[in-house]
Amino acid sequence: MAKLNSLLGIRLGPGAAILPPEVTRIHMDFAAGLNGHLGPKKFWRNCLPRLKYHNPAVPMTVNRSNDTSLPATLTIHFTDASHASSPPPINSTASNPATPSTPAAPTAYTKTIECKHRDDNAILFDLMELTKAKKVLPTAEEKQKLKDLAAMKLKSQQDSLLSAAVNEKIRAEKAILDQARGEVAAASADN
Repeated sequence: MAKLNSLLGIRLGPGAAILPPEVTRIHMDFAAGLNGHLGPKKFWRNCLPRLKYHNPAVPMTVNRSNDTSLPATLTIHFTDASHASSPPPINSTASNPATPSTPAAPTAYTKTIECKHRDDNAILFDLMELTKAKKVLPTAEEKQKLKDLAAMKLKSQQDSLLSAAVNEKIRAEKAILDQARGEVAAASADN
């Protein structure tokens, strides 16, 4: 259940989007500390893996520094529509899936999103608006799996409550028996 849940968590959710072929690269700069860098950190942890899952050919780099006074930025590199080619298939047979098999098109222009003091949803919204990315919607099969997982989670919670009640009953009975044994032992010691 946990593996299925984590797989569906990568395939669906915030950041699950198909970028247009004009996007050639995404680069992110932020600090490891707080001071306005928590939103970019959450975006990096929650949204960027989903973006990479659905866009394996787009290089996505992250530069984390220790200086919280630096700006937190998300830079999107674009190419002209004439240079943009269709992305390779998602199920690529390349030897190393982290590096695309085709060279990236030259960057024609870049757009930068200021991420400091912004939450991950606002950063994702700006990225989707800037790139005109298409959100990945769940299929009927995935919707059914999500319903099944929700039902299993509810059943698990009910079983947990039932188990806790049974364990409490056993503890109470054991306490009564221990108390009775203590009284018998005390009475036999008095004789």
